Amino acid sequence: MSLRLVRRMAWLTLIYMILVILWGAFVRATGSGAGCGDHWPLCNGTVVPRAAALETIIELTHRLTSGVSLALVVILFFMSRRVVPKGHGLRSAANWSLGFILAEALIGAGLVLFELVAHNASLKRVFSMSAHLANTFALLAALSLVIWRSSPNPHSHSVTCFSRADLSTLRLPLFGALLLILAGMSGAIAALGDTLYSAVGALPLQAYVDGDVPFLLRLRIIHPFLAVAAGGYLLWLQTHWANFHDDSTFAKLSWAVSSCTLLQIGLGFANVALAAPIWMQLVHLGVGVLLWTAFVFQSFIFHSKSK
Repeated sequence: MSLRLVRRMAWLTLIYMILVILWGAFVRATGSGAGCGDHWPLCNGTVVPRAAALETIIELTHRLTSGVSLALVVILFFMSRRVVPKGHGLRSAANWSLGFILAEALIGAGLVLFELVAHNASLKRVFSMSAHLANTFALLAALSLVIWRSSPNPHSHSVTCFSRADLSTLRLPLFGALLLILAGMSGAIAALGDTLYSAVGALPLQAYVDGDVPFLLRLRIIHPFLAVAAGGYLLWLQTHWANFHDDSTFAKLSWAVSSCTLLQIGLGFANVALAAPIWMQLVHLGVGVLLWTAFVFQSFIFHSKSK
């Protein structure tokens, strides 16, 4: 077994995880989260339900694919422990990946067991979905770190601890990551509102000001401001990091981050104009996930070159 094999496995896991995330969004958008009732890990009290409704099939498929993703991360965890010694940064990245995927499973189970799915519009569901999104982004970052620390780049094999100097150089990307997570969390809340109140349609701004709309719909007005703030910061950061464009990989990632940022802003306006159809929600989320992943890899390179 070699680092190259671990890296390939990590890429496979990361790509598969993105597909699972998109299917999870499809579960939420179609209101199929309660397709297995309030049973977990069983589905409606059985392992394989008979004469299952479409919502049940959608939810059960999500559970099965999520289980495969857990298995992939566990395999990646043990692979990393075989190829590198104790103290290697790759082990730390694999440990984080395992921790976040377990947290992902627990959050998913909690959503089902506490019935925070389907048409539930409670504040508990808002907080749980926000936590779910933040943990998902952290999981993608951890898997990206596994890829980075299994790469031939000598700077990627750093030890698990960060010095004060390291944290100082990471301030800019960390702030960008925070803005992206906040934008993603508010986006998840906005998407939930679009799903639960799809029949309401477009509302005038004054209705939000007067409080004549449901609480969940009032929250979605926060998302455009956070999204524009995050996008503006990322675009500024690309110009601030122009000196690092001599690295071809960094330059390509910079182009990807800038392109995805502008595309996301355009998709956001299109999503509102089209009244948030399911396919547009999935495209919007997919580009957001790609933006997050590209920015994470770019931050790794920036950190290595700043040492």
